[in-house]
Amino acid sequence: MDLTGIHHLTAVAANVRDNYRFYTQVLGMRLVKRSVNQDDVSAYHLFYADAVGTPGTDLTFFDWAMPRERRGTHSLVRTALRVNGREALHWWAQRLEAQSVAHGGVEERDGRWTLDFEDPEGQRLALLDDGGAGDESKPWAQSPVPAEFQVRGLGPITMSVPRLERTDLVLTKVMNMRPVREYGHQDGANPQHTVHVYEMGAGGPHAELHVAVQPDLPPARLGAGGVHHVAFRTPDEAQYHAWFERLSSLGVQNSGEIDRYYFRSLYFREPNGILFEIATDGPGFAVDEDAATLGEKVVLPPFLESQRAAIVANLKPIE
Repeated sequence: MDLTGIHHLTAVAANVRDNYRFYTQVLGMRLVKRSVNQDDVSAYHLFYADAVGTPGTDLTFFDWAMPRERRGTHSLVRTALRVNGREALHWWAQRLEAQSVAHGGVEERDGRWTLDFEDPEGQRLALLDDGGAGDESKPWAQSPVPAEFQVRGLGPITMSVPRLERTDLVLTKVMNMRPVREYGHQDGANPQHTVHVYEMGAGGPHAELHVAVQPDLPPARLGAGGVHHVAFRTPDEAQYHAWFERLSSLGVQNSGEIDRYYFRSLYFREPNGILFEIATDGPGFAVDEDAATLGEKVVLPPFLESQRAAIVANLKPIE
């Protein structure tokens, strides 16, 4: 029973209008689901992805009015977005420059060409040349980004911990990930540190978790520009139920099975307090919308429909 890769990553945005503009007009991703946080219906839950919301392409945001994240360890620190080819990275470097987006240079890291940048609220991102590896995404025809340069999906997710041992135990003995290599890295003004790479399923850039060991950093504090949780893919409900049984049998405290309508979810925290989710590939975002009009209006799961008027009245316009 193996996880097959990254399912989605959910971050925090305090300025929802700027967030929508940046991810759709600058990064050229499609808003495939305009819904609400099911545990806090005062906030949007926006899903940006490829044309159809393929599992593994979703970068999502909770609309929370919070101060900026305090950066540090005990947190998810950088999200890679896959593109195909080094030429695509140079195209993106020019686009980010033209859009006045803070970014680094195209550099090799862990054997792959990478371009670090940040969104307007300081969300730490990277574009990564996946060499065509990983699941094929569906280009969005209305994107301002040419199809050959569009984001293909989520790449490696990097988390920071002060010590590796207990996290390694959960990743390998509970979640069946495989440690495959290490590399050294210096991120900004932070000291040089070692990053440990774990892979899932068949491996590849769409199925890696990178764990940076940074004992000298203070604990992070969640805020705008920070990450709330990362979700890992399980292909079907049979394996999803098996993961619940596995976590419970091993004494890992968890949320229990939760039906998010678009997928099934199971949450737990690794030993440093970072929130993990295991999510099913289906049913998917077209379960309550036509694929041609995904993300154009606020949609709610059936159990929230009776509250629609009050929920929608409380949401800010994003366009």
